[in-house]
Amino acid sequence: MSVSAQPRLHPLGEAALVCELPPPATLAQQQQIWALAAEAMQWRGVREVLPGMNNLSLLFDPEEIDGGELEMQVLSAWPQLAAVTIEGRRIEIPVVYGGESGPDLADVAAHTGLAPAEVVRLHSGGDYVVYLLGFLPGFAFMGGLAPELATPRRVAPRVAVPAGSVGIGGEQTGVYPVVSPGGWNLIGRTSVSLFDPLAEAPTLLRPGDHVRFVAERVEL
Repeated sequence: MSVSAQPRLHPLGEAALVCELPPPATLAQQQQIWALAAEAMQWRGVREVLPGMNNLSLLFDPEEIDGGELEMQVLSAWPQLAAVTIEGRRIEIPVVYGGESGPDLADVAAHTGLAPAEVVRLHSGGDYVVYLLGFLPGFAFMGGLAPELATPRRVAPRVAVPAGSVGIGGEQTGVYPVVSPGGWNLIGRTSVSLFDPLAEAPTLLRPGDHVRFVAERVEL
């Protein structure tokens, strides 16, 4: 698919418009979605933008703009955004790998056929890009995990995953911002807070950011 191909549009009720692209999600497509989100926030009647994986939801005031008019604006703006690059921040997240902080590190090593130390080296050596926030407040879905580290989710999810836990689920890695149930393989934990509801910017990460995990300590 060409990056500049038109998205599929469909209404979601009377006050929302969904723009969808076919899979797989790529950084180029996500860049174009983020650019459209930034552009749409300047349009009359648009109240909120919600970027997702290969999609964008526009929430609007139907008394200020008609849904059909908004569709035309999206289709007109989309081709012009193909070359726009959203340059996110670069954020380092310190991690204690293994031990009580990463109880599934040995399981990931066994599944991948790598030594635990090699799992840590590959994971902390990656350049990860935040594609979207979802599932939990501040939970970032990131691209960039080394293919060698892909590990299926746990058969039996945990009832309570500690906040700050760094995990691998399938072909993605992420950090649990708050205590919650979860089925990802936990390989480490960070002391950095990813979600503070009282802060001016409640979430540490946002779409487009580049994340690097720094091995603070490894407990094998």
